[in-house]
Amino acid sequence: MKLHRAHAAGRGFTLVEVLVALVVMAIGAGLAWQGLDGMLRSREAGRAMLDQTLRVNTIIVQWEQDLAALRDVGAAVPALSFDGQTLRVVRQADGGVALVVWAVRGGKWQRWVGPTVNRTNDLRESFERSQQLLGNEAGQLTLADASEFNVFFYRGNAWTNAQSTGDLTGGGTREQLPSAVRLVVTLQGGVLTRDVALGPSGG
Repeated sequence: MKLHRAHAAGRGFTLVEVLVALVVMAIGAGLAWQGLDGMLRSREAGRAMLDQTLRVNTIIVQWEQDLAALRDVGAAVPALSFDGQTLRVVRQADGGVALVVWAVRGGKWQRWVGPTVNRTNDLRESFERSQQLLGNEAGQLTLADASEFNVFFYRGNAWTNAQSTGDLTGGGTREQLPSAVRLVVTLQGGVLTRDVALGPSGG
C-alpha cells in the first residue's frame, strides 16, 4: 500500500491534463490578443481623429487669413464672389494682390492661389483663368475630402445666399461687401460651419 502511494505521488501529467492546460492557455492568449488589438485600434482611431482635427484647424486658419486680407480693388474684379461652387477672394499679398479660389471639385476641397499682381489687367486675367480651373493646376492644393460647399453673406442684419444681389456701391457699379462670411462645408466627419466677420474696409 505504501509503495502504491509513492508511485501515485510521483507520476507526471496525463495527456488529457496537458491538453486541457493548452486549451486554457490558448483561450487566455486569445482573449489577451483581442484586448490588445482593441487597444491598438482605439489608439489608431484616436490618432486619425486628432490628425483630422489638426488638419481642419489649419484649413480654417488659412480661410480666416484669406478673408482677413481681403482687398477691395474697385471695379476691376469683385473682391469677394461666390457662384454656387467657387469662392473667389482678392487678398493682399507681398508686392500687390492675389486671387484666391476655394472650391469643391470631385469630392475634394481645394484652394488655388493665383500669381501676385499689381496691375488691373493682370488681375482680370487671373480672374478669368480662375473660371477655367480643373483642379489639377500648379498652385492647386487639396485640403480635405468634402461633398458640399456653400457660402453665405451677412447683409442687412441677416444671413443671405451669397449669390443673391447685395447693395450697390461705387456709383451703383458693384456690390457692397458683406459684413461677415459664413462657411458651410460637408466633410467626412460631418458638417463644418464657420462665421468670419470682415473689417470696415472688407478685411
